[in-house]
Amino acid sequence: MCKTYVLSVPAAKAPFEKTIIERRALRPYDVSIAIKFSGICHSDIHSAHGDWAGGIFPMVPGHEITGIVTEVGEKVSKFAVGDRVGVGCYVDSCGECEYCFRGEEQYCSKGHVATYNSLDYDGNPTYGGYSQKIVVTERFVVHIPDPMELDVASPLLCAGITTYSPLKRWNAGPGKRVAILGMGGLGHVAIQFARAMGAEVTVLSRAGDKKQEALGFGADEYFSTLDPDTFKKLAGRFDLILNTVSAAIEVDLYLSLLRVDGTLVNVGAPAEPSQYQVFSIIMSRRSIAGSLVGGLPETQEMLDFAAEHGIVPQIEVIRADQVDEAYDRILRSDVRYRFVIDISTL
Repeated sequence: MCKTYVLSVPAAKAPFEKTIIERRALRPYDVSIAIKFSGICHSDIHSAHGDWAGGIFPMVPGHEITGIVTEVGEKVSKFAVGDRVGVGCYVDSCGECEYCFRGEEQYCSKGHVATYNSLDYDGNPTYGGYSQKIVVTERFVVHIPDPMELDVASPLLCAGITTYSPLKRWNAGPGKRVAILGMGGLGHVAIQFARAMGAEVTVLSRAGDKKQEALGFGADEYFSTLDPDTFKKLAGRFDLILNTVSAAIEVDLYLSLLRVDGTLVNVGAPAEPSQYQVFSIIMSRRSIAGSLVGGLPETQEMLDFAAEHGIVPQIEVIRADQVDEAYDRILRSDVRYRFVIDISTL
């Protein structure tokens, strides 16, 4: 066992505290990582605030982890000391079911083990990346491509794969009209991926001051969803709408923007249930879908694609003692566009 400093919350909505936890001793297939940066995801806030049922406290959030390998188990074959690596949303799965076999560990039949706020298969709570160290089995560690800085890479471990996976699955590419709903931590990355894939990209956002930024990220057009004319102008236009917002939306209104056979894919996760009229989908054979990040092979593919195409999250690096303030700012939409914690300040 090794001790490490972490930022933890003792109870829902409590302030963060600097505490000490123990990481497990190195197993044969384990990789020990000195964490350099950990991104802040909106799901960290939902979890730490108890918005979703089943919170395990004390809690150490963080599943956008980048760092350096410091030690490897005797059977590790993919990594060596000194490698630049990342850890995303999951740290274990059964490895035996049909979904694990095809590299979609997020849908593991036994139930995946999340990087934090979860129980491992031995019943022990998992603790995330707001920490100086972490020990992870090598199957759930990815290489950070050489051209990519570790701080910028952190948000890609969740925001990147969360948007890349559905864009790829629903064939965003040449000849496809794709709308990105919301231009925050997920949305600004999704724009870049959809553009690099060759799609025509439109951004739909409540904010009226982000047009130039959206165009700078590669969007072809930008429309305010607060303007009622937007929904008249864009009716029946899109093949795919990727909904990245974490608040409830008027589902029927956005379904009206889809073409026949178009799909509204949700990756944002509001606490409130969604409602829609069935006629909104059956009249034009539209679909409503969801997507849960991606498996480990696809996560590595996404990182390599991002490095090749120069896809870079826009980040603000903060100290460990600024996390409470950062959570408040995220809830006020006061960030462009992702906070990343410099773990050296912990």
